[in-house]
Formats: sequence, structure tokens, C-alpha cells
Amino acid sequence: MSEEILINITPMESRVAVVENGVLQEVHVERTLRRGIVGNIYKGKVVRVLPGMQAAFVDIGLERAAFIHAAEISTREGSAVESISALVHEGQSLVVQVTKDPIGTKGARLTTHLSIPSRYLVYMPRTSHVGISLKIEDEVERERLKQVVANCVKTEGIVEQGGFILRTAAEGAGEDEILADIRYLRRLWDQIAAQIQTVGAPTLIYEDLSLALRTLRDLVNPRIEKIRVDSRENFQKITQFVEELMPEIADRLEHYPGERPIFDLYGVEDEVQKALERKVLLKSGGYLIIDPTEAMTTIDVNTGAFVGHRNLEETIFKTNLEAATAIARQLRLRNLGGIIIIDFIDMEDEEHRRQVLRTLEKQLERDHAKTNIIGITELGLVQMTRKRTRESLVQVLCEPCPSCQGRGMLKTPETICYEIFREILREARAYQADSYLVLANQRVVDRLLDEESGNVADLEMFIGRTIKFQVEAMYSQEQYDVVLL
Repeated sequence: MSEEILINITPMESRVAVVENGVLQEVHVERTLRRGIVGNIYKGKVVRVLPGMQAAFVDIGLERAAFIHAAEISTREGSAVESISALVHEGQSLVVQVTKDPIGTKGARLTTHLSIPSRYLVYMPRTSHVGISLKIEDEVERERLKQVVANCVKTEGIVEQGGFILRTAAEGAGEDEILADIRYLRRLWDQIAAQIQTVGAPTLIYEDLSLALRTLRDLVNPRIEKIRVDSRENFQKITQFVEELMPEIADRLEHYPGERPIFDLYGVEDEVQKALERKVLLKSGGYLIIDPTEAMTTIDVNTGAFVGHRNLEETIFKTNLEAATAIARQLRLRNLGGIIIIDFIDMEDEEHRRQVLRTLEKQLERDHAKTNIIGITELGLVQMTRKRTRESLVQVLCEPCPSCQGRGMLKTPETICYEIFREILREARAYQADSYLVLANQRVVDRLLDEESGNVADLEMFIGRTIKFQVEAMYSQEQYDVVLL
């Protein structure tokens, strides 16, 4: 199975696509103005203690106060303390790390169990534990890695407290590679520790890597054959990062200079559009209906057509098998997390039910997020969870529709602006024109003339043509046209 990573970078946003055998499996989007904060370390201030919930709110400088549970607050002795009031008090400074981005009306989730990731390791400055990723199953390799870390710690003469977790990428890594990671993490922690002593609260102390560099650190594995980057400037930065920390993948890096947008190579744009829809068509003629809510996500499997009784059970079985594979892909593609309930079509054969469940489990093994299939309820519904740390694709790209009072979703004016920029680039490469006229909704034009005016000016300079804008009152927020003049 061939896998590629496509990285599309513009000043406004970065996008990463993971493609397996030409089919999009994952897409990650990071807007420059709204970067995720998972992994960031802050010096915050406790603003409210909630004894009844065994939790506290912490001001880390964001619009909404962040939330920390008592279980996420480490004690000096490392022993468990039952009461939140015995751990923190209002006005107290607290060094915390974000474990979940703010989502919807919920503030960020925090922990004081700090961890800093590198290519092969996660450094935990406040524990002395050495752990190994569960995905490294070979016991001989696990023991070898433990010994490698022990040798490296001895070589460095590290005596103070601090622990490590060996990531999945560490499988097969040599002592020199692990030692280089340990030295990098120690230097980084020394810088962070110095800031903790000097800065006031609330202050950002450490910020995680950009999306492109996180992708290289977290998603690259031996199956990845090519990593293609469409920005020459960022390709150089990425190359430097790889040479310093991941030299073994340098030969897989490739700058994509083509005129055709990199995401068009594998129909990524079309697949992203489909991933925003409720209905997912299956090749068998069946379909899925995916409904995310704040409490959980429900997925309904349907045959989509009437079948005769003679072949009904076999048709249902084949449809459910195909649905299991499609569901695993859709969870990754849409980045759906939390509680997930799957309503497969009822099957009478117990062996068929077991095979469908095994297929789902096998397909989920490729998921980078932690998943857990809990079992089947009395109603025949499959219960599972998928770890949620960042917003889903719909939450990143869309907003509740004001026309339907939140019953549906619309792409944001920001998303439409970036679609318009990409469309203008396509037109400029394909046709000669003196200038361009964009017809769009009022909110979209307002954003183009205000927040995006700098990006419009850069685009005009890049294509050597002027761009004009005209409001079309009858256009919905997602409608637009680019006219060649």
C-alpha cells in the first residue's frame, strides 16, 4: 500500500492530506489566525475553584477560562489528593498544558502533567516513569528500547527527576537517534523552566510546532513514500527541520512546483466537500448517514435499495462489511471524536456480526487517534469512542447557518474567501485576462475588502492582474462567481 502526504501552505492557512493508494484518508487544516493550542504550555492564574465538580477554571489569556480537573493536577509528593481545595486556590499561579482545544462553548482542557514531544520520545519533566507506546508490541524490542533510554540517561549524567515515553516512531531507532532526541528535549525544557521562573500570569511559555512540522513529527511512518510540499519557502524550512531531527526521511521530501494545485492531484478538494455532507454513498448502492451532535456522533447504515428475500441476508452482510471500512475512513477524514454510535443493518447470522466487528477493528488500527470499541448494545448498536483533541473538519470549515437557526451548517466567509483565491489562481494559470470580477455574498465581499485585503493585494501582485468585487444580494453565503474581464 502506497501512502503520500501532501502539504499545501499559503500565508492564510496550512492544509495536510494523507493519501493511501490515491484515496484521501485524513485532512488537517490550520488557519494562521486560529491556530490550535493543544500542547501549548502556559503560566496561568486560577480564577475560580469548584469543589462540587472537583475542578477549577484557569485564566491562560484566552477569551474563555480553561478547565482543569483535580485528577490532572500533580502533587509534589505524587500522592493522590481528594479535594480540589487542597490543591489550588483562587489567585494562584499554575503552569499548565492544553490537552484539548476550546470547542464550541467549552473552554480548553488543561493538565499540570507536562509533556514535550520530539520525534521518538515524549519528555515528562515531572515524573520519573519510562513507558513505551502500546503499538510497539514486540517484547524484545520493548526491552531493547528501555535499555537504550537507560544507557542514554547514564551517558548524559541525568540525575534529576524526569521521565520518557517512547513513541511508535521509536521502533527500530538506534542509541544515537534516541540520545539526540533526549538532548534536544533537555535543552528545550531548560528554556521553558527558565521562563517559568521569570514570567507573570497569564503568559504563553511554549508553543507546539506548526501543522506542517507536526505532520512530519507525528504522521510519517515507513509506509509513507513521498512528502510533497507546494511552497518553496516552506519546503526549505521543512528540509532544515528534517535535516536536524529526522534525517532518515530527507529522501522522501519533494517540492511540488506544478501549476495544477497540489490538492487537485488526487481530487482532495472534492473529497473535502463530500466530507462536509451527511450522506456518504457506498459502492454497493447503500449509504451512511452521519450526524454529529455535541453529545455524540451517530452513524446509520442503509442498504439504499430493495432486495429480494433470497439474497437479503447476504446483501446486508456485504453492505455492512463495506460500511465498516467506510466508517473507519470517515472518522479519520472528518476527525470525529467522543462517543460514536453505529447502527449497522440488522444481521441474523452471529458469524456475520463478528466479521463486521472484526473488519471495523482492523480498519481502525490505521487511525492515529486512539479508538476503543466497547461492544454491541441490546439494541444491536455498536458503541465506540475516538479520542478528541481538536475540532472536527466541519467545525473548522463551517459555522451554524443563521437562516436555519443552527439546524444545518454553512462554510464561513473565511473559507469562501480562500476558495475564491484558489479559483482565481486556477483561472490565471489557464486563461489570459486583463482583470477579474468576483461576484459574491455581502459578508464574503466585506471580508475580502477588510480582513483579507492584504491577501488580495498579495494575490494581485502574484498574478499581475487587478481583482474587483461586486455584491450579489441574491447569492447565498457559499455562492460566488469569478468573471474574466
